[in-house]
Amino acid sequence: MSLSALLAAAPSPEPGSSFDEAAKQAGDAAGWVEENWSTWLNTGLRIILIAAIAIVLRIAIRRALTKLIERMNRSAQAVEGTALGGLLVNAERRRQRSEAIGSVLRSVASFLILGTAALMILGAFQINLAPLLASAGVAGVALGFGARNLVTDFLSGVFMILEDQYGVGDTVDAGVASGEVIEVGLRVTKLRGDHGEIWYVRNGEVKRIGNLSQGWSTAGVDVTVRPTEDLETVRTVIAEAAAAMAKEDPWNERLWGPVEILGLDAVLLDSMTVRLSAKTMPGKALGVERELRWRIKQAFDEAGIRIVGGVPAQADEPSGADPAAGMAAPSAYASATSPQSLATAPITPPNIAK
Repeated sequence: MSLSALLAAAPSPEPGSSFDEAAKQAGDAAGWVEENWSTWLNTGLRIILIAAIAIVLRIAIRRALTKLIERMNRSAQAVEGTALGGLLVNAERRRQRSEAIGSVLRSVASFLILGTAALMILGAFQINLAPLLASAGVAGVALGFGARNLVTDFLSGVFMILEDQYGVGDTVDAGVASGEVIEVGLRVTKLRGDHGEIWYVRNGEVKRIGNLSQGWSTAGVDVTVRPTEDLETVRTVIAEAAAAMAKEDPWNERLWGPVEILGLDAVLLDSMTVRLSAKTMPGKALGVERELRWRIKQAFDEAGIRIVGGVPAQADEPSGADPAAGMAAPSAYASATSPQSLATAPITPPNIAK
């Protein structure tokens, strides 16, 4: 049978039936839209409201944190020029510490607000969040194991900054390196060593911190003199030199207390040691010790007090003493013809050429 015959035998669609079917489909679509438009509107308005609240809350919190940090910096700058501010406040240290804390707080606030808003939007779409949260938990655990060193460095840096263990300008001993802190970060701390080198120390590797710039320092000086010196004279000369030093600039600011003479630290047959101690400004103990030694040496020279290690005193010798009394007895080996010298003459080696 040909194609034309099949087409002729097939019933032709009636115009009225196709129109009715289209009208029915349009009516069903309109009814479905009419039934669900309120749900769509409710969901859309809910999503817009969640996003707007999250954005406004994030902006407000970030501005509040920024103003708080600026206020902290202004309070540090206000006392920077005063004498007390020079001792207790380091503007650069306060600035870096406040900026680091502000950065951490802003990041945490943004993560919490935006993360919560994203979960609420997904819930508005009737999406089951349980598998998503479970997958995120597994991914977080895997990332934590893979980047545990980075996480350790970051958390250690956060706690170091929050607890103010050290800051810019402090002299610290971190175990793996020591020097002056020039930058404090959340992951790495930069130290400048005694010879000018810069150490990059990961915060997670620091197990202990010895801060030499917090509170106060102690300057200790040992003065060793001859045991024949008068102790009261030594005490008086040292006290006068220390009192004169405490009245002059800049030592009157670096010395936070009088120089104490603790007494004799050691008494030997050829020397005795007097121990001195003074409370100083943090990090200035070494300079105070050097200046104190300098002034004590000058004072001792003026008072005629000899320090161990100088030129020893020469005893007066009697004029009638025998000048040869200190000479050793003559030896028989001094004469080449003596029996002892002849007996020690070398033996002539045999002629091995024969």
